[in-house]
Amino acid sequence: MDSLPPVRTPCIGVCSTGIGDSVCRGCKRFAHEVIDWNGYTQEQKRIVDARLAQFLAQCVSNRLRVTDPALLAWQLQTQQVRHDPDHDPHCWVFALLKAGAGQIDNPGNYGFEVDLQFRDVPLATLREQIDAEFYALSSAHYERYYLTPDLFTEVTA
Repeated sequence: MDSLPPVRTPCIGVCSTGIGDSVCRGCKRFAHEVIDWNGYTQEQKRIVDARLAQFLAQCVSNRLRVTDPALLAWQLQTQQVRHDPDHDPHCWVFALLKAGAGQIDNPGNYGFEVDLQFRDVPLATLREQIDAEFYALSSAHYERYYLTPDLFTEVTA
């Protein structure tokens, strides 16, 4: 019996796979994952969720640093921002930025800081840059592992 909590859908309600995208611009899942999600086992869902969380954390950490995970968690709870406590805290920062980047004047009060080279960039702009990088990383992964022909499969004519 699976004692872990069920994996929530990463869907954010702006699916672009219905208009032909191979990678959803909203949740960053592959089209076949969006279509088959309800038929996946919890383990399959955890694998997809882990990949998405890893990619997002990587993209966030390219611009921001978590300085106080406990403060960040408290702020998320206080602000009632939906996030997965099992994900990397960098994913939590992104959830916070999605909920209200424009209202954050001092990132230190929320348990994170902006890397020096991005300190003049508004948080809302950073959020959009991170989202674009996340999409690019997911798309590159899809192209590399799903569109590249298997080089070890014998082709017969």
